[in-house]
Amino acid sequence: MGYEDIPVLHYLGIAVDILLVWYVIYKLIMVARGTKAVQLLKGITVIIVVRMLSHYLGLKTLQWLMDQALTWGFLAIIIIFQPELRRALEQLGRGRLFSRGGLPGEDSLEVTVEAIVKATDYMAKRRIGALMTIEKETGMGDYIETGIPLNSLISSELLINIFIPNTPLHDGAVIIQKNQIAAAACYLPLSESPFISKELGTRHRAALGISEVTDSLTIIVSEETGNVSVARNGELHRNLSQENLREILERELVSTTKTVSSNRWQWRGKKNG
Repeated sequence: MGYEDIPVLHYLGIAVDILLVWYVIYKLIMVARGTKAVQLLKGITVIIVVRMLSHYLGLKTLQWLMDQALTWGFLAIIIIFQPELRRALEQLGRGRLFSRGGLPGEDSLEVTVEAIVKATDYMAKRRIGALMTIEKETGMGDYIETGIPLNSLISSELLINIFIPNTPLHDGAVIIQKNQIAAAACYLPLSESPFISKELGTRHRAALGISEVTDSLTIIVSEETGNVSVARNGELHRNLSQENLREILERELVSTTKTVSSNRWQWRGKKNG
């Protein structure tokens, strides 16, 4: 090997090193994307931007505060991101950290919508109380861990059986994740909003509570009246008919997946073109 080959190997090693680092960062971002860590990362980004602006504008006190926040930031990240870090290490141990994941298919989402609508209609007519939360972008692993894991294919019959009164799983919420029933009898955070109607019970408060901290979609069937409601983004849509519920689910789940899939294909087409 001549001396002229050394620079080529050196630059090749640097290129491989950079590509591996970016790949690891990309996979870590993909792990955090489906969790509450995304919002926390946005907060850290704001601190960094404020630090740069304070330095540029000569705001010494604000700059000192941002420096302190960044200095102790590493310890804070370990404490704040403890659930996400634990989950990432568990996935690494199972060999799943670098596996490819995708969005649920359009056909399977339509099956999920049909199962939820059918089960909701059955329970509403018989005044069987129910609470079903559908995970979207923000991960709900912390809430899934509070319940009984099922990891079963979704069907209207299974949803109905879960919420039959006086059965072991009827209390709490069912969490649906990637077109599967991830867990039942899950605990959800109760909303502390003072504007909630006094006639609404714990199920509605839990539905609003989870909608305030995640982007999930939650369906509630009232045990007292049989009315169907949907909670999303801190708002409660009440007294929905079967057609209204189907329309909301298709708009929030199926239509969103179509848009994401279309954008991916457009991006790939531009890349290949």
